[in-house]
Amino acid sequence: MNRISRRQALGNLLVGGAGVTLASHQLMDSAHANELSTEKPSASQTSAPTTPTPMVFRGQHQPKPLPFDMTKLKGISEKLIKSHWENNYRGAISALNTVEQRLDALMKEKDLPAFLYGDLKREELIRTGSMILHEQYFGNLGGDGKAGGKVLELIKKWFGSVETWEAEFRKTAVALGGGSGWVVLSYNLYTGELHNYWAWDHSNSTPLGRPLLVLDMYEHAYQMDYGAAAAKYIDAFMLNVNWEEVNRRAEAATKISLA
Repeated sequence: MNRISRRQALGNLLVGGAGVTLASHQLMDSAHANELSTEKPSASQTSAPTTPTPMVFRGQHQPKPLPFDMTKLKGISEKLIKSHWENNYRGAISALNTVEQRLDALMKEKDLPAFLYGDLKREELIRTGSMILHEQYFGNLGGDGKAGGKVLELIKKWFGSVETWEAEFRKTAVALGGGSGWVVLSYNLYTGELHNYWAWDHSNSTPLGRPLLVLDMYEHAYQMDYGAAAAKYIDAFMLNVNWEEVNRRAEAATKISLA
């Protein structure tokens, strides 16, 4: 008998269904079926009320519209942004909805191997992270690239100068060029510190970190416009940062202390 890998099994769950098979009733002959169709079901034959699906398993996330005009970004094309939003961001939401619905079905499968459920839970974490980080990324685009306000105060406090902060932010981004990941300027609600964090994928984040500025360094975020020239994409990103939105996040974050 052939054995399948964990990855193949998980793929079958996502694409082919939850792995739950229902025993089918034997087909009745047509004469008997006609008789039954005219009979009113008795109280014992009526189905029991179904239990509502818990909200956590409904898979009803919806994409958010872009908060800026795609045609007005400097150095980042409308074609690239449209592809990024439609294929990567919206695709992550679609996958997350599918995963949540599969989790609901698998909760009812008593004999399911635990590792298969665990693999799907990992997918839930990754897809959730992708949805949130993409929304934060698009949310901090569409500005004039000029920093100011609360976040500027925080940057100077923790990095000494805007120049030092930006140099490290860029260096972290370049380190991810040609691969995948995110750079996140994050305010830690527990320590009160501000750091540029490196994330290899959607599930890497610092505990209790509130993203203030998010840069997508997956190749899909720049390859269409810049090919392998990741540094040029970083330049364009910095020109389009919406620092008003970054400041809004900073103002909200600094009012919270979880120490």
